[in-house]
Amino acid sequence: MNFPRTVSRETLDALPPSDPRALRSRRDLQRVNRFLGTRRIMVRGMRSVIGRRPRDLPLRMLELGAGDGSLMLRIAQELSKSCAAVQLTLLDRLALVPASTRAGFARLGWSVEILNMDVLDWAAAPLPPSLPLRWDVIVTNLFLHHFDEPLLRELLPAIAARCNLFVACEPRRTPLSLIGSHLVGTLGANRVTREDAVLSVRAGFREAELSVVWQDDRGEWQLQERGTGLFSHFFSATRRAVAGPS
Repeated sequence: MNFPRTVSRETLDALPPSDPRALRSRRDLQRVNRFLGTRRIMVRGMRSVIGRRPRDLPLRMLELGAGDGSLMLRIAQELSKSCAAVQLTLLDRLALVPASTRAGFARLGWSVEILNMDVLDWAAAPLPPSLPLRWDVIVTNLFLHHFDEPLLRELLPAIAARCNLFVACEPRRTPLSLIGSHLVGTLGANRVTREDAVLSVRAGFREAELSVVWQDDRGEWQLQERGTGLFSHFFSATRRAVAGPS
């Protein structure tokens, strides 16, 4: 049984960053990402391009909706084995990245720039001179499902214009995922996380919904979209000029 995609504002997005419920919910999300195997999914999605690069060639990477940066730090710990020099930009409308996380990136030799702005403003505005015209990789996790289709049609073309590889991990919109979303309390999640998990699945993706919105009319991109794991939905777009053999 399928059900239509419904985007609703999640409680965490409406809470002040210092609200104890928000702080607890962000810790819950770290636990949820570990349970879902998100780091493995994201790293595997990047390997096809990163694995072919010389280790000493600087890699420019941007995370959209980076939150507290904890997931990207875990990804960096894995990728640092093959990427010695990374210029990372973390974009989020809120300033949530603690000094300890920045220090973690520094220990890996990654340089980090924090960009606090709304992603739709980022999509509409020209890039500041200090930022690259095109990132090697743009990634995002549990972020695209916050946008309805008209807003995705604004955001995804901007992403396509600014990267060579885009990787996203989102909730999968299936009955099984919906059942799972009602069980996140078993991971110790608070009420905010429990409620938002259900809304996230109802706003999630299935089949080729993101590929359709990506609109690759000229065949410039190699697209992959599929369910992965029990509850996640994976999407990647690789510019064919850097994709290599299929």
